[in-house]
Amino acid sequence: MKSVAIGIDIGGTNTAIGVVDREGNVLVKDTILTPGHGNITMFIDDMVGSIRQLINAVEKLNPAIEVLGIGIGAPNANYYTGTIEQAPNLSFKGVVPMVKLIEERLPEMKAIAITNDANAAAIGEMIYGGAKGMRDFVVYTLGTGVGSGVVVNGDLVYGHDGFAGECGHMTIVPGGRLCGCGGNGHLEAYCSAPGMKRTALELLAKYNAHNSPLASFSFNDLSSKFIFESAEKGDKVAQEVFELTGQWLGQGLAITAHHTSPEAIFLFGGPTAAGAYIFRPAIDSMEKHLLPSFKNKIKVLPSQLKPGDAAIVGASALVYKELEKKL
Repeated sequence: MKSVAIGIDIGGTNTAIGVVDREGNVLVKDTILTPGHGNITMFIDDMVGSIRQLINAVEKLNPAIEVLGIGIGAPNANYYTGTIEQAPNLSFKGVVPMVKLIEERLPEMKAIAITNDANAAAIGEMIYGGAKGMRDFVVYTLGTGVGSGVVVNGDLVYGHDGFAGECGHMTIVPGGRLCGCGGNGHLEAYCSAPGMKRTALELLAKYNAHNSPLASFSFNDLSSKFIFESAEKGDKVAQEVFELTGQWLGQGLAITAHHTSPEAIFLFGGPTAAGAYIFRPAIDSMEKHLLPSFKNKIKVLPSQLKPGDAAIVGASALVYKELEKKL
């Protein structure tokens, strides 16, 4: 009998659902809208309907399939309570008992668990990716924000209330840029994709660089991908964006390393596709800011999760961790 798990990634606009095997392959998947109207009952019913259709599709391919459970990655998700709490980018206000609502509709599942998307990425890295066999590591997710999942002695760190590991909201520039959370100078304000765009605009103004290809774009139209493409073509402003982003990121990595002494830190997300443009300055900066006893010991590596399906795969890995605890 082949065992599989359901992985669900709840985003602000869309929710991705997939059936994932033990090797991390997505067998079938679907996407539904994350509603903007806040009707949680309708959303759960749509989600469960999609799950049942995917299970039916997989069983037609292999009748011996066993679905072990459901793992969910979502903003502001609390692993301990099974809830989504006060998520600013979702229409569901207050505290939503997500796990309970799904359990009521799918009682046959052996395990249902939820956590935030960065924690899901860390568990996915542990089960399917480059952290196999590691007991102490960290995953940084660089995208619209900066998230992180911290693993110590083989266990994800949730803290006493379920919200530990918000490395993106450490202060690296006192009194610096306003972060989306309302704080100032946070790592997320500098090393997220929007943070990179803000750096680009600041440099364009600093150098009056009207000849830079970045100068042709508004903030909303500019992307970290285009900054990378411009850097590869030799644009000095774009190259400096990566240098500065890497420097700030390295500061954050060093602080995290001092807290947990990980074997490795994995970087995941769109900006990491720039490869050496971001990894080199980040590693150089991290080493510069590390205490001597930490230097040259901590690997900084790209995530080994498949980019297109990483969120689904990471969420599905929650199921296996839950079942391990029940043994």
